[in-house]
Amino acid sequence: MNFEHTEDRRMLSDMLRRFVTEQYDFATRERNAQSSEGYSVQFWRRYAELGAIGALFTEADGGLGGAGFDISVVFEALGRGLVVEPFLDALMVGSAIAQAGTPAQREALDGLIAGAITAALAQAEPDSGYELERVTTRAERSGDGWVLNGSKAVVAAGEHADLFLVSARTSGADDDVDGISLFLVSAGTPGLTLRGYGLIDGGRAADLSLANVKLAPEALLGEAGGGHALLERAVGRGILALCAEAVGAMDCARDATLEYLRTRRQFGTPIGSFQALQHRMADVLLEIEQARSAVINAAAALDHPDRATRERALSAAKFTIGRIGTLVAEESIQLHGGIGMTWELPLAHYAKRLVMIDHQLGDEDHHLRRYIALAQA
Repeated sequence: MNFEHTEDRRMLSDMLRRFVTEQYDFATRERNAQSSEGYSVQFWRRYAELGAIGALFTEADGGLGGAGFDISVVFEALGRGLVVEPFLDALMVGSAIAQAGTPAQREALDGLIAGAITAALAQAEPDSGYELERVTTRAERSGDGWVLNGSKAVVAAGEHADLFLVSARTSGADDDVDGISLFLVSAGTPGLTLRGYGLIDGGRAADLSLANVKLAPEALLGEAGGGHALLERAVGRGILALCAEAVGAMDCARDATLEYLRTRRQFGTPIGSFQALQHRMADVLLEIEQARSAVINAAAALDHPDRATRERALSAAKFTIGRIGTLVAEESIQLHGGIGMTWELPLAHYAKRLVMIDHQLGDEDHHLRRYIALAQA
């Protein structure tokens, strides 16, 4: 297999890295992350103009790429700048719309790619853990339409999203794979309320409450009761994106730590000359390359027709990223010493983001169990 990126992907990677380096410095990132929106609308539109959002979707869907390696290229560049704009949910919601949306629903996809709107995935619930099939929010028929009741937790950028993709159960028990349906819900729909709050690694999220939310029949995305497979494919793309983002963040943490080891002096010599620290740093470098290989494997398997092959590769990558991301965060902080814990040093924020990526869309324990179950099945 040829692991080299195409010329178009190399150009996209170089352009995004240059933009993040020159236009999205740490001070800008912090200003965006601590704003009332939790991100910058202006930067969201600028990323759209650069084609960063379009690269996440196929040409048939109005985008510029859409393959696994396109997603990994974009999110690795975003990870280097700890970008807080809502790319992840745009990818997952947009992927679901692209796969099952009607012509009218696909108009929202055009708005996403253009940076004109934002979307948020409202799937997790207060007691659901990481299981996609554990859905207690209920959707019941009301004439030709639907009525939704329930709650959703930690919806990224939910306070200011224009569109929500909500999972709700139309039949079956709370943990059945069958019976889950997906609905597109516009912000401001009567009965939909939000409670926003800041996130520990920057940006904002919201908890959603749905009380007798009445939806038209065209709000249903795909087939009623068949939403689990659609949700799994969309979340799978999100898992790959998070893993690639983590690799970009690891690279920056590595570079910052190497620079510190070269410049920090003790006993009249750079601490990077101490053999014990060299050994620890060598282990970090090897582990980062292992993480990069796992992302490459997941990107190659993203569109594999066999579900087990695809999902095993994604869970293997997420498990690897969770373990290695925590290792890189801990070693980078320890090799910096006390200064590594200071708020003013960007490294502390890279370490925090790496730890939190492990907990998004399933931590390493969850994906290890999932990988084993897929292998046995």
